[in-house]
Amino acid sequence: MPAEETEATVTAFMLVKTTPEWLAMSVQERVDAFTSEVLPTIEAKTTKVRSRFYDTEFYSARVTDVWVWEADDHHSYQLLVEALRETPFWDRYFEVVDLLVGTENG
Repeated sequence: MPAEETEATVTAFMLVKTTPEWLAMSVQERVDAFTSEVLPTIEAKTTKVRSRFYDTEFYSARVTDVWVWEADDHHSYQLLVEALRETPFWDRYFEVVDLLVGTENG
């Protein structure tokens, strides 16, 4: 019996660096900005995407955070990036240093 063909899950490691504007905010202001300016756009425009976030500023001067995004397919990942680019996340609160995208065990 042939195996069912499905598209592999896409994992993106988004390497970002905080901007002076982001760092000038208090922790509560950052939470408020993310939940009111970024999260609603992601939720409205994407499905089948999950995320995890890692602080790296303790070990790297070039990258302060790594945001790991897992999408069920490439289209869902593309919608995520398009949504993020419509928010202050992209190039205002964070500089996107690099995107490393792959599929597990590809």
